[in-house]
Amino acid sequence: MNPFPHLFEPGRLGKRRTRNRIWMTAHATLLVKDHLFTEEHIAYYVERARGGAGVITMEAMAAHPTTQPYKGKAFAFDPRMVSQYRRIAEAVHAHGSLILAQPWHRGRQTNSVTNGIPVWAPSAIPCAVYRETPHVMTREDIAEIVEGYRLSARYAREGGLDGIEVHGMAHGYLLNQFLSPATNHREDEYGGSLENRLRIVMQILDATRAETGPDFVVGVRINSDDGMEGGLGPEDWAEIARRLEATGHLDYISCSQGTYLNRMMIYPTSPEAHGYQVPATRVVKRAVGLPVVAVGRIIMPEEAEGFLAGGDCDFIGLSRALIADPMWGMKAEQGRSEDIRPCVGANWCMESIFAQAPIACIHNPAAGAEAELGEGTLRPAKTAKRVAVVGAGPAGMQAAASAARRGHEVVLFEQRAELGGQVAWWSRATVRKELRAILTHLERLLRLAKVEIRLGHAPGEAELAGFDSVIVATGSTPLRHGWTPLRPDRWAGAPLPGADLPHVYTLADVLGAPQPLVEGERVVIYDSIGGRQAMVAADHLAELGRKVSFVTTLGQPGPNLAASRDWGKVYGRLRRMGVQFRTDRELVAVAAGEVTERDLYTKELFTEPADAVVMVLGSSAQDSLFHRLKAAGHADVHLIGDAMAPRRVSDAIREGERAARRL
Repeated sequence: MNPFPHLFEPGRLGKRRTRNRIWMTAHATLLVKDHLFTEEHIAYYVERARGGAGVITMEAMAAHPTTQPYKGKAFAFDPRMVSQYRRIAEAVHAHGSLILAQPWHRGRQTNSVTNGIPVWAPSAIPCAVYRETPHVMTREDIAEIVEGYRLSARYAREGGLDGIEVHGMAHGYLLNQFLSPATNHREDEYGGSLENRLRIVMQILDATRAETGPDFVVGVRINSDDGMEGGLGPEDWAEIARRLEATGHLDYISCSQGTYLNRMMIYPTSPEAHGYQVPATRVVKRAVGLPVVAVGRIIMPEEAEGFLAGGDCDFIGLSRALIADPMWGMKAEQGRSEDIRPCVGANWCMESIFAQAPIACIHNPAAGAEAELGEGTLRPAKTAKRVAVVGAGPAGMQAAASAARRGHEVVLFEQRAELGGQVAWWSRATVRKELRAILTHLERLLRLAKVEIRLGHAPGEAELAGFDSVIVATGSTPLRHGWTPLRPDRWAGAPLPGADLPHVYTLADVLGAPQPLVEGERVVIYDSIGGRQAMVAADHLAELGRKVSFVTTLGQPGPNLAASRDWGKVYGRLRRMGVQFRTDRELVAVAAGEVTERDLYTKELFTEPADAVVMVLGSSAQDSLFHRLKAAGHADVHLIGDAMAPRRVSDAIREGERAARRL
């Protein structure tokens, strides 16, 4: 008996039937090239269709040349898309899923760097993120946008898709900018009253339905709450939804939240509550009779079933959950929730896009590489080997599990008493506790693959000589010498004065034990790498009641968090916890009860109180075992993860997977 009867009940979208209530919502992949889809892009959608998504909305595609946030963005108004759609539709339909296009326009929430065309918006108000003053759209410009949406609908229908989702009303994009009094200051027929502000949307919907006819699915993506001063709230969006439904053009409404003023409402990192958008979506749902799609960190089938059973929505929208595990639906339908690789809210998917790299996931090595690493691509080994994996961090755990699944006899060694490496450390902090699910999933894979695990044991060369292959995943050790990248010539020499004192610590001392080993009330955290490590250490110690000062050589604390879009969220939380920040400062000496800092630009010296100092300067790869084995002549040795070079969890897991496949 299916444990999720509401989730797997067939649904209706106009005249189309859906096999279940699982909806993969649109998200960027950066798998598009030359404004067209690629084989990797098709494989990405096919994997999610095969895994049980009943409906797939493809990533947002430009409805007009004036919205091109990065080179290569798919153009929905381009007639070349017709043949592209046909290939995608055929591949996805083979697995019983519906697939929709999503034309959209960013309006002011972009810049003109990529295409050299001025940003278009209803009023000349810069976006808080991009800060470029837009061109105020004329009536002729508005007509061009409507025409772009019309062409987008035509090509979607001609390409054999099942429907089209008109986007731009959610997330502060162009149509949202017209709808919101905060961003629409026009005095013509497109500004002022709600009827006027809705005019461009109504024209787009009229044009869309005229192109598609009655049998094609037409929906909209709207907000349920803008979450910004002067913006639209749930009741406002409920009224807009009523008016949109009254056109008779729509088959569904998909709800989201937020604008670029508050992007953590759109795709928040952990520890945001699961289903956080549902209460506002419920307000919209009660205002209309159309099917409504809900989103908002809905991670597990049990959560989805509850929202459907409670009448909060008609479909469950998933993006990051299906990036983490495209087989989410299949596993849920088979009653295998415990096998789902859960989204942990790390936003590595966002970080990869920010870096202009293809979509990725912190612990799904196949995300964006489905053809190479996706479901069904792990083949049995031609010859079974006896394999040792040394180090049970995420790299070693993934390598051991996948090697064993291929038929090898695998022993996983770990010198500590617990699995998980530095991910286990991180999950001790409240703000990163969801990362524990990475290890829970890997531990399950190890059990299912019957990997032999030896904790508290570091094998030597003699013991490892008895294995056919050795994968070295011994990780890295945090540095404490006190020098930053500003002093590369000193890294191999004497430590910073005072760095060897007993009250100087590293991340291992803050997070590497159930309780921090750091003693003293006044703690200085010294960061030179700008990542999440120092921010988490500061949060953890401040939450335990320490008086934390955050000192960095950089111009702002934790600048790398801009990529995951949660810099403001993290920085604001730390300030509310009383953390004090000092930027553009270099530590020049540590002494009992104090530190000496130097301003990087004025060269002034400052003496600040400190009972303890935590160095966050990066890590040193622990690769000596690898080199000893190579020197001893071992025939098959592989170096992966932080032992190769200290980087990210996603790198470690993907390298572990690939190493297992090379055996």
